[in-house]
Amino acid sequence: MTPDTVIAIMRQALEVGMLAAGPLLVASLATGLLVSIFQAATQINEMTLTFIPKLVVMFVVLVLTGPWTIQLFVDFTVRLISGIPGLIG
Repeated sequence: MTPDTVIAIMRQALEVGMLAAGPLLVASLATGLLVSIFQAATQINEMTLTFIPKLVVMFVVLVLTGPWTIQLFVDFTVRLISGIPGLIG
């Protein structure tokens, strides 16, 4: 196994991780932005106000994108395991 192969595998792993985390992070960012706009408009400065909406939105996004995320991880794992003979030889 060459250093280039290790770098390629790590790059693929990071890509899969970013693809899996992307929808959750974008949803959390959008929810935080909307709640902060609401807080600025109403002058409610409660720190815990952002927690529950973000939690609910992230749960909904996780339920909606869960099958896709699991399939993404399974496909990557199958490619990784099936490529082991090529990496050894």
